[in-house]
Amino acid sequence: MFKGSIVALITPFKNSVVDQDKYTALIHHHIASGTNGLVPAGTTGESPTLNHDEHKRVIEISVRECKGKIPVIAGTGSNSTAEAVELSKHAEKSGANGLLIVTPYYNKPNQEGLYQHYKLINNNVGIPIIIYNIPSRSVIDMSVDTMARLFELKNIAGVKDATGDLNRVDQQLKKMGPKFIQLTGEDQNAFDFNKRGGQGCISVTANVAAKLCFEFQTASLNNEDAKAKKLKEKLMPLHKALFIESNPSPVKYAASLLGLSSEEVRLPLVKVTESTKKEVQKALKIANLL
Repeated sequence: MFKGSIVALITPFKNSVVDQDKYTALIHHHIASGTNGLVPAGTTGESPTLNHDEHKRVIEISVRECKGKIPVIAGTGSNSTAEAVELSKHAEKSGANGLLIVTPYYNKPNQEGLYQHYKLINNNVGIPIIIYNIPSRSVIDMSVDTMARLFELKNIAGVKDATGDLNRVDQQLKKMGPKFIQLTGEDQNAFDFNKRGGQGCISVTANVAAKLCFEFQTASLNNEDAKAKKLKEKLMPLHKALFIESNPSPVKYAASLLGLSSEEVRLPLVKVTESTKKEVQKALKIANLL
C-alpha cells in the first residue's frame, strides 16, 4: 500500500503566501524522480502555521496533480480531536489515499486518550490511517500495546515511527505482524529500519534528493545491500545537515539552492544561520546535487 521513499513535502512560500506554482512544480518533480508517495501538510510542510484554508488547499493540489500516479497521505493530525476529524474528512473527500495523524501534542493524553482519539477519527473516515509517533515533538509516546488495539480497527494501517528506537520495529512486527505498515520518520536510520522489517521512510531529505532517496529505498527493500549502503553513505551528510537546526528551515534552504522553493519559513521558525548554510552546501556537494 504505502512503501519506499515517501516525501514529507515542504510548503513553498512567496511573500508569506503559499506559492502554488512552486508547489505544483515540486509535486511533478517528485513524480518524475520516482518518489513513491507524498505527505502534504505534515511537520515538514509547516502544518502548525498553515491556516485551515491553506491546509486543505495544499492537500487538494497534491491530489489533483498526482492524479493517482502516486499515493497522497494527507497530514491531518491535531491536538484537537474534533479538528483532526474535520481535516481527515476533508482529505478523504478531496481524494487522498491515506491520512498521517500525529499523536496529540501539548495536552499529553494518556494511552486510553490516545486510543479514543484515533478511534473517533477511524470511525469518521474510510481510508487508511498511519499513526505518527514522534515523542520528541509531541512529548507522548504511543505504546506498542495501544497500537495493537488500534490496529484492530478497520482503518488503522501502520505507523510513521520517529522514536529513533530500532527495537520498536521488532516489537511492533512481533505484536502486529507484517501487515502493519512500518515507515521510519528518521532518514538516518532508514537502512537498519528496513532490514528489521520496515517498509520505507517518510523522508525530509527526499525533498532535495528525490531520485537518490528513491534509489536507496528501492535497493534497500530489494535486499541489494551493497548498493543501498553506498547510497546511504552518500546521503548521510545531508541527512545530518538538514537537522542542524529545526526542520524544515535547513531543507528549505537546500531547496532554494536547487530552485525548488524559496527558503522562506513562517514564524516562529526563522531562516538558517550562515554556519548551517555552509554545512548544507557541503552535504549537497557530497551527494552531487550541487
